[in-house]
Amino acid sequence: MPRSFTIKVPCSSANIGPGFDVVGLALSIWLELRVKVDHSLSGVPQNCEISYEGEGAKDLPREADSNLITRTALYVLKCHDIRSFPATTLVHIVNPIPLGRGLGSSGAAVVAGVMLANAIGQLGLSKERMMDYCLMIERHPDNVTAAMMGGFVGSYLRELDPVDMERKEIPLSEVLPEPAGGVDTGLRPPEPPNGIGHHIKFGWAKEVKAIAIIPNFELSTANSRSVLPKMYSAKDMIFNLQRLAVLTTALTQSPPDADLIYQAMQDKVHQPYRKALIPGLTEILLSVTPKSHPGLLGICLSGAGPTILALATHNFETIASEILARFAKEGVECAWKVLEPAYNGAEYIEE
Repeated sequence: MPRSFTIKVPCSSANIGPGFDVVGLALSIWLELRVKVDHSLSGVPQNCEISYEGEGAKDLPREADSNLITRTALYVLKCHDIRSFPATTLVHIVNPIPLGRGLGSSGAAVVAGVMLANAIGQLGLSKERMMDYCLMIERHPDNVTAAMMGGFVGSYLRELDPVDMERKEIPLSEVLPEPAGGVDTGLRPPEPPNGIGHHIKFGWAKEVKAIAIIPNFELSTANSRSVLPKMYSAKDMIFNLQRLAVLTTALTQSPPDADLIYQAMQDKVHQPYRKALIPGLTEILLSVTPKSHPGLLGICLSGAGPTILALATHNFETIASEILARFAKEGVECAWKVLEPAYNGAEYIEE
């Protein structure tokens, strides 16, 4: 009999002001995989057929060894001596997460791929163990941890011993070989060490929602990282550490303290250096405040950008309209959404 299931993975926003590469927040835009396993079908390459709707539908590959989701799944399966999808698998991808906008689209894809392999291969991996596979591919734990575990999370990668360090720095092209490498490339890729990453879930005040202002242009993480300095002053690092220490507790308190949160979301590590990549960024971050816009708690760049994330308790449309107007002065059109934390993270739903 055919078997059907759904995998849902939330988008995520990383950094949240001072928490560069440290904190992430899962939010309520969901990547969905609608999967059907049908043993009666045959002749499909890698036993996997992909269909797609939503963001990126025109451009993203449909081949199992090229699409990030199914390439990730094949990597995990090969780590368990399974060369291809074990039975003909129809994967319908529904993706409403904007690509290249700082909302964790690639992190969600990696998480979805690992969960797909776990389900299709009946591997019985826990979420914690699945995170190890995610972190072999996505080396920054903030987005993938939020997407997998849900809620507002802090995370880090542990220091590994010398043998594990050899595995830790494996390039993406070797873990997920390109199709041109041939069917034997990556035949038995190295399994990740246990417990690469560690995380903790913070609380979140029930009143707080996130307004995502999403500009109509993409900004790659690589380009956004390229403008960051290699070294930081102790003064700037202390500035961020002090605020992050306050922010992770301030966002748990009800009612939220707007003045405390707004100041705690200031940053000197990544946002100042990315202003040249995002028209109007500096003015937006400085001009929209709790005093000028009641209901606002804090404002920041979402991940690598260009999306702006404004945390607020009410007055969402007014806050969004102000940011939209400032982007419009720079000739940038935007969409906007009010989002809530996705507390449970990635989900597997048997049908």
